[in-house]
Amino acid sequence: MKPRFQALQLVVITFLFSLLLLVSCKKETSQSGSEAQQQQDASMVSSESDAEAELVFNDVFDDAMGVNDDVGIEGVGTLNRLNPCYTITITHPNPPAAFPLKIVIDFGTTGCRGLDGHVRRGKIVNYYTGRLLYPGSIAYTTFDGFYVDSIKVEGTHRIANTSTSNTVRQFTVDVVDAKLTRPSGDFVEWNNHKVIIQVEGFLTIAALDDIFRIEGTSYGKVKRGNLLVAWESAIAEPLIKKYSCRWIIKGKVKTIRTNTAATSPWVAVLDFGSGDCDNKAVITINGVSHQITLR
Repeated sequence: MKPRFQALQLVVITFLFSLLLLVSCKKETSQSGSEAQQQQDASMVSSESDAEAELVFNDVFDDAMGVNDDVGIEGVGTLNRLNPCYTITITHPNPPAAFPLKIVIDFGTTGCRGLDGHVRRGKIVNYYTGRLLYPGSIAYTTFDGFYVDSIKVEGTHRIANTSTSNTVRQFTVDVVDAKLTRPSGDFVEWNNHKVIIQVEGFLTIAALDDIFRIEGTSYGKVKRGNLLVAWESAIAEPLIKKYSCRWIIKGKVKTIRTNTAATSPWVAVLDFGSGDCDNKAVITINGVSHQITLR
């Protein structure tokens, strides 16, 4: 078949933060603004940052999978093959063996616009032990001066085909010691573990009927101005992604700030809906829900 995993299209929500906080790595403290507003803003920036990191590294997954048919399924990802502004270098460390295989995607130093509209520069370095459609194959991705728009991307991304049968395709994905840094010095540090399972469309050639279930957890820390917050996040209800729809159609992600009780009203829950293909989702904090639009 021609299975295809389109990146999770999780939300990056833009809010204006009006509070002034004095913070440390261990404890959030404040000098002004109501406590409720501070709690709201800290929870919001945690959920926002988790979603931002998820978006960036889902694109990394797609590009590692879709760079060519030798390692995955060519055409998956952000690479613009009709108007390429990048170069691809393929190296075989042990010729004539096909694997292992090293592929460097070089977006140059001036910027290269992808199919998603984002501008990339620098290099993505991928190392494959085998074709990712086969059980046991692994791909490791690192970065060399790599930026998405103005955000510098660092860390290690690992994809492993952990399928255990011929009727279910499964990938386990780990992001280790990731860091997204803005020119202002604000940053997101992030670690993530998830399992992606194809639940429909496995036995057909066409990709339009492919449906995927995603489960996993993450943790991280964000610096946004004077605010420094650590959090943990978990997919509370499996995310469902159809190939035929650009957006996640169902599922919930729960984000809890470090040292905050799971029963706290300041836990953020992002709800993607009940199955409709649309770009709407709802984030709820302290009983207040905000409908947001996915990018």
